[in-house]
Amino acid sequence: MSSSLPARKKPDPIDSNVGRKIRMQRLLLHMSQTKLAQALGITYQQVQKYENGRTRVSASRLQAIANALEVPLTSFFENPSAKDDNGDAGLGAGRSLAEFVASPMGLALNRAFARITDAEVRRAFLGLVTRVAEPERKHKQ
Repeated sequence: MSSSLPARKKPDPIDSNVGRKIRMQRLLLHMSQTKLAQALGITYQQVQKYENGRTRVSASRLQAIANALEVPLTSFFENPSAKDDNGDAGLGAGRSLAEFVASPMGLALNRAFARITDAEVRRAFLGLVTRVAEPERKHKQ
């Protein structure tokens, strides 16, 4: 008699997306997995499982995570496939944005931008980045 292990089930895309958003917010706050785990009364390994989508987050645990990360519960469910202000759509586009924001370069860009206190300078910077990105967007179409 051979005992075969069941095939490893791929995480649900929604669970993976929620996990990515947990990770992104945790990194934006400069919070370690250990610190989040301590706030939740769980191990850092469990936080890892939540962040990579291997373990589903219960509703009560997700509320506790939202509280610890100081975000509304709904922020974990914003639809990445919905069109953004520029008309971009698609799960791939939303996933790419989430991956960029959670990357070292994305985090550095967000942190630097957040340190700009002058609203006019922030608007000018955003305008510059938008203009620089336009030719790239037109080229892809």
